[in-house]
Amino acid sequence: MPRPELQAPPEIFYNEVEARKYTTSSRIIEIQAKISERALELLALPNDGIPRLLLDIGCGSGLSGDTLSKNGHHWLGYDISSSMLDVALEGEAEGDLLLADMGQGLGLRPGVVDGAISISAVQWLCYADKSSHEPRTRLKAFFGSLYRCLARGARAVLQLYAENRDQNEMISTYAMRAGFSGGIVVDWPHSSKARKEYLVLTCGPPSAQTYQPKGKGENGEVCSEDKESDADTDDNQTVDVYDRNRPRKKLKVKKKGKGREWILKKKEQMRKKGYSVPPDTKHTGRKRKDRF
Repeated sequence: MPRPELQAPPEIFYNEVEARKYTTSSRIIEIQAKISERALELLALPNDGIPRLLLDIGCGSGLSGDTLSKNGHHWLGYDISSSMLDVALEGEAEGDLLLADMGQGLGLRPGVVDGAISISAVQWLCYADKSSHEPRTRLKAFFGSLYRCLARGARAVLQLYAENRDQNEMISTYAMRAGFSGGIVVDWPHSSKARKEYLVLTCGPPSAQTYQPKGKGENGEVCSEDKESDADTDDNQTVDVYDRNRPRKKLKVKKKGKGREWILKKKEQMRKKGYSVPPDTKHTGRKRKDRF
């Protein structure tokens, strides 16, 4: 069976029939619950009993949002399928739901969100469903807006099903260009069916305090694709959200103007090309005063 991304745009593929089929499947509900729990674990939120405001990007019918609610958090759900959101409303999802295209940006104020998860959604940005869609432009808009709305030091955990390695690299590249640090965490790396990939991103450049979590294998033990384990990994490490304000941009430093020698050289080149150029004088390339 071909991938959903190759059959139709998400707002068309997830119509009313598909949305209800997706939400009533016990197998999908179980898988979504496990993936959402793992994504929440990778967010590494402090265990201090304080509810956090989280984003659920591609929330669909609210299955992953239910996991966030059960853990005591508030959440905003984005999805492009109105049919999926209708099912979420019927199921009385506790989060606030928005009908929106993540490829056009999230449109939230800077630094207001404590974390973000996305289950099986980000790979849709790699496909051009309209003549106006350009995957790189849409990835840039998405990750740029996601970086701005997250509090400094917060995490985003994006579980995805990339079609190939090129898609993985393209998604990761645009995440890093937006300012994130992090990488891909792989659970069950040696299983073709159970394998799950999570792009774990931290809002801000890497530092001594940031760490990259390890993937999980059989019986839930820590593992990696090269079968090496890290004995120093601390499962209780949490992220430190320490600043909701974006740092001010550095002022651009004006470069020095071109000197007399450069101007004379350019004028000579123009003469050789046959252009009419004013003659050289003692005033050529002189430094003018600030005021005339």
